[in-house]
Amino acid sequence: MNFKPLFNNILVERIEEETTTKGGIIIPDTAKEKPSRGKVLAVGEGTTLENGTIVPMKVKVGDVVLFSKWGGTEIKLDGQDRVIMKETDVLGIIE
Repeated sequence: MNFKPLFNNILVERIEEETTTKGGIIIPDTAKEKPSRGKVLAVGEGTTLENGTIVPMKVKVGDVVLFSKWGGTEIKLDGQDRVIMKETDVLGIIE
């Protein structure tokens, strides 16, 4: 994949949630919500301030992040579903 997000955008691969509850109940596809966790695949340079200074990104490639349910734009890249979003849509990094 040769994709480089611009500015403060990141490319994320969603991480699918478990399909079975702890009690063993299988969750049907129609009841599942889109996962709001993902692995960062690519990051932009950062935000450019009015004076030309670049503020670097807080997230890096390989981070697992929790992001806003409605954040980002769904795209297909190399036949795979991906999400491109602003860094501000990321709620936190899962360690």
